[in-house]
Amino acid sequence: MKLASTVLEAKRYGVVSCLPHATLMDAARQMVAEDISAMVVVDSQGGLAGIFTRTDMLRAYRGAKSLAECCVGSHMSHDVITVTSGDSLDEVADMLTSRHIHRVVVVRQEDGRARPIAVISDADLVYHLVKAA
Repeated sequence: MKLASTVLEAKRYGVVSCLPHATLMDAARQMVAEDISAMVVVDSQGGLAGIFTRTDMLRAYRGAKSLAECCVGSHMSHDVITVTSGDSLDEVADMLTSRHIHRVVVVRQEDGRARPIAVISDADLVYHLVKAA
């Protein structure tokens, strides 16, 4: 069975994001409220700056003196794997498995900047496998 859909056909657009200077506590509260496993981190112009996951949160918790005083930017991943809305879900599945990651950020280029517009996760791909069956 193959995933034939493109990212554009498969994903609702919109991302839950924060700025790098958000506190770890604020990010944790937002992740719990939105029931998400990662947040896209954006700069002040809305460009992609990084990604902050639950695993990043746990690592930060283990080393932080205070979640209210530490910021997301100190604990986020800067090297974010991105795709475009025209990429196929098969390509996304290959990226996730070959890189041992759980999600990619869908971006659109605007004014020379990568602007995040969605996130595709391994859970999304499993959903589409079931839907296609």
